[in-house]
Amino acid sequence: MAKYKNREVKLNKPFRTPSASKKFGVYVKDNSSGKVKIVRFGAKGMSIKKNIPARQKSFMARFRPILANVKGQKSLSPAYWAVKSWRKGFKIG
Repeated sequence: MAKYKNREVKLNKPFRTPSASKKFGVYVKDNSSGKVKIVRFGAKGMSIKKNIPARQKSFMARFRPILANVKGQKSLSPAYWAVKSWRKGFKIG
């Protein structure tokens, strides 16, 4: 548990955003500043169809190069969480 805007939040536990522009959000601790930040990811109107192998392969082909170009802490990148959400066993809290 960590503090974000004077309330307790769980770190690295994705959740659905109720009214934000993105579908999911996750609280992540920034290692360089020590502050907790929110990372939003996922298109609001799109569904994740990770159990269709062709779609999963296509998504990974698009996002792996994006994730490879991220400098610094990978978990502060929406691409990191998007790729993680397409893996088996991904749960939304």
